[in-house]
Amino acid sequence: MGAYVSSWRLTQAVSRLGQLGVVSGTALDYILSRRLQDGDLDGRIRRALEHFPFPRMARRILDAYFIPGGRKPKTPYRLSRLHSVEGERAAQELCIAGNFVEIFLAREGHAHPVGINYLEKIQLPHLPSLYGAMLAGVAVVIVGAGIPMEFPAALTALAGHQAATYAVYVTGAQPGVDCRIIFDPALFRESDRALPPLERPQFLPIVSSDALALILCKKLKGPLDGFVVEGPLAGGHNAPPRGPLKLTADGQPIYGTRDTVDLEALRKLGLPFWLAGSYGSPERVQAALAAGAAGVQVGTPFALCVESGIAPEFRRALVHKALTGEARVFTDPRASPTGFPFKVAELEGTLSQPEVYRNRRRVCDLGFLREMYRRADGSVGYRCAAEPEAAFVAKGGKLEHTQGRKCLCNALVANVGLSQKLADGTEERPLITLGDDFAGIGRFCSLAKPDYTAADVIRTLLPKNTG
Repeated sequence: MGAYVSSWRLTQAVSRLGQLGVVSGTALDYILSRRLQDGDLDGRIRRALEHFPFPRMARRILDAYFIPGGRKPKTPYRLSRLHSVEGERAAQELCIAGNFVEIFLAREGHAHPVGINYLEKIQLPHLPSLYGAMLAGVAVVIVGAGIPMEFPAALTALAGHQAATYAVYVTGAQPGVDCRIIFDPALFRESDRALPPLERPQFLPIVSSDALALILCKKLKGPLDGFVVEGPLAGGHNAPPRGPLKLTADGQPIYGTRDTVDLEALRKLGLPFWLAGSYGSPERVQAALAAGAAGVQVGTPFALCVESGIAPEFRRALVHKALTGEARVFTDPRASPTGFPFKVAELEGTLSQPEVYRNRRRVCDLGFLREMYRRADGSVGYRCAAEPEAAFVAKGGKLEHTQGRKCLCNALVANVGLSQKLADGTEERPLITLGDDFAGIGRFCSLAKPDYTAADVIRTLLPKNTG
């Protein structure tokens, strides 16, 4: 669910009730640094870091980012170093700590498992992110927006504090030549005392077809514990339609019968699966169970509950739209620099409005969705279709690839109240993603009582299980 929408607070609330709460693993390094710069007013981050197994690393991070009492108004956030193929140590340390803190807080005060969700497309932070989450005891790792072939082997290596590698995609690389990043936990050890082995979390890739599920069963280098089967009605990034891209009159991708998952073929694989994409009603939950699913993955109803990380003013405005029949989600084939269709909830003052998008000065300073490419001299460069057009073209990109692209990195962080203040006095604007369940939020709340909780969602979806 974007970045920090499913934060430790929401994850903990769901897990406490006996369901699997899942942390959004996107940009947790930047989330950590900005929360520290805002003063960590409740002290939770610093308390979590007291349990971090690398105290000197924690001290370096606090010295670099913690501001007692918080930043002065309109002061820009300090940026951290961007991730690189070579491995930027400061970026990796912030990544390890950010993932540790979020899982530690999500697990606090109960004995139920918690999970974390990563986007495969954001490849450079994967290994330090996994290690930090595993240090805090994450139980399940879910991965979407790509084909996560390398995750099982990485989980096995990191569980033993062994070096792990990950093949990253580099545009223009020679066929058959891997570009691999290497992450060795031993480089971060602070004493001669060996750390005990970590619990290896379960691994659940997100698939959009039974064909991909079969490929993963055959080719993954390590244990596979099931699948999340996500259809095009889900929020966030959607898999592109199979075959030539066709659009509706208003410009949304058209999905057809080829995009329907064959559940019978999936059942024959013998692994549990969870269905995702507009399963936020009790009727849809029961339909999924009747089809043989182990359960469902639900995002949008939780994204708009009070424990969500979405800034309260945006959350309440979106709930009001749903309750007054004005909810609209647009599947934008151009917004994401990844090239994947991206669900956008229409809301005034956000990048969903063309005039707000046009008035934003293009900048790429977080860099999670950058594309790696091979330069003429053989080195690896970085570019993003949402960066300034001239810079993208100068790096060998095509101008037409920049059209309609939005800076999801800054927008998703702005969604949760951590927007950057720019040098020209402007502020990064949000872009909120929700699934098609947005229109059905009224089953959890009303105009008289628009605020609802994670417990209300679970009670509505599973009435027999919650009493």
